[in-house]
Amino acid sequence: MNLPEPIIRLAAKGDGVTATGRHVSGAVPGDIVDGEGNITPGPHHAVPACRHFTSCGGCQLQQADDAALADFVRDRVVNAARGQGLEPGEVLPVHLSPPATRRRAGLHGLRTARGAVLGYREGGSHRVVDLAECPVLHPALAALIAPLRRLVAAHGPKGIVGIDLTLADQGVEANLSHFPLEGLGPTEAALDFARQQNLARLTIDQGYGPETIWEPEPVTVRLSGVSVALPPGAFLQATQDAEELMVADAVAWLGHARVVADLFAGLGTFAFGLSAAGDTGRKVLAVEAERAAHLACKSAGAHSGGQVLALHRDLFRSPLQPDELNRFDAVMIDPPRAGARAQVAEIARSTLERVVYVSCNPSSWARDAAVLAEAGLRLSKLRPVGQFRWSTHVELVSLFER
Repeated sequence: MNLPEPIIRLAAKGDGVTATGRHVSGAVPGDIVDGEGNITPGPHHAVPACRHFTSCGGCQLQQADDAALADFVRDRVVNAARGQGLEPGEVLPVHLSPPATRRRAGLHGLRTARGAVLGYREGGSHRVVDLAECPVLHPALAALIAPLRRLVAAHGPKGIVGIDLTLADQGVEANLSHFPLEGLGPTEAALDFARQQNLARLTIDQGYGPETIWEPEPVTVRLSGVSVALPPGAFLQATQDAEELMVADAVAWLGHARVVADLFAGLGTFAFGLSAAGDTGRKVLAVEAERAAHLACKSAGAHSGGQVLALHRDLFRSPLQPDELNRFDAVMIDPPRAGARAQVAEIARSTLERVVYVSCNPSSWARDAAVLAEAGLRLSKLRPVGQFRWSTHVELVSLFER
C-alpha cells in the first residue's frame, strides 16, 4: 500500500503529482494524499468558487489558490523553454486575470423535454452541464445564461446549439450556430430576444456563416484607445486586463524601434498599442490573412492617423522573406496555437535584432523559440500569463534579442 505523500507540483492537465510520480486529481502542492487517494488539504488548497466545479469542463484548477495558480502558469512556460535548452534571461511576474473578467465565451445549448440545458461541456464528454453560475465570465455575459436557456427551450432545434458571446463596446455580441430560423415565429422571437437583452449584435449561423439579424449600430471594440470594427466571430484576447499587460510589455520591449511589423495582427490588438506609444512616431505594418479582420484593421488605421498600415497576406503559405523583414527595426508575432514554423524560419534567416513573440501555446512557442535561439536570438525576457483563470490554458509574452 502506498504511504501518505505530499503533492509537489501540478501536471499539465491540472493533476497533483507526488515525488514518486503519482497523479492525483483535485490535489495541489502542499496537500497530502494517502494510499487510497484521499486528500488532506494543505495551505494552497482553496474552496472552489463555483458549484459546477469538477463536473463542468471549463475549469480544472479552482482548488488552487492564487499562489499555486501562478506557480503552475510560470512552470508551464519556463519548463517549455528549458525543454528546448533555453534559459530565459529574466522571468517576469506571472499575470493572473481576476474572476469575472472573461469577455469571450463558447457555450452550448440543448432543448430537452423539460426545457433546455445551457453551459459548457462536461470534461471529457459531450454532455452539457447546465450552468447556474460562471464566476470566470464578465457579468454582462453571465447575465445572458438564463435568457439564452429560455430562448433555446422555446425555439431551439434538435441537437446542440453553439453559442458564442463576445463583449464589445456597445454590449454583448451573440452568435448562434445550428439554430435555424424556420418561419416567422422563431425569427420574431430571436429579434425580441436581442432587443430585450440589449444585445449589440445577434448573428445566426444556419450553415453558411454568421448572418446578422440585429445590429442597432456598428459594433466596435477599442484597442489601445482606437475604435476598431468588430466583425462577427473576430478574435479578441480573453480578458482586457491581460491584453493591456501584453501590449504594455510589447511597447516597452520594442523600445525606440520606429518601423515594426506586427505579424498575425488580427484586428490590430498590438499594432495600435505600438503605434500610439509615446512620441516615437512609430509606424507599424499589420499583416493578417483573415479578410474581415484585415479590413477592420485597415479602416481603423486610416482613421487614426495613418501610423498603422495593413497588409492582407497568409503568413503560413507566404511568410515575409528575410529581405522584407530586414526593412524593419523589430518584429512582433502573435500566431495561432500551432505556432508559426514557416515565418519563424524566415525570421531566423533575417538580420532582425529584436522579436517579441506572444503565444497561447507554450509547446509550439518553445519549438519556434529554439529556431530563433539557434539563429543567435537569445530569450531575454519571458512573461507567463494566465488569462484563462482556473484553466490549464497558459499564455506568454517573450522577447528575443541578438
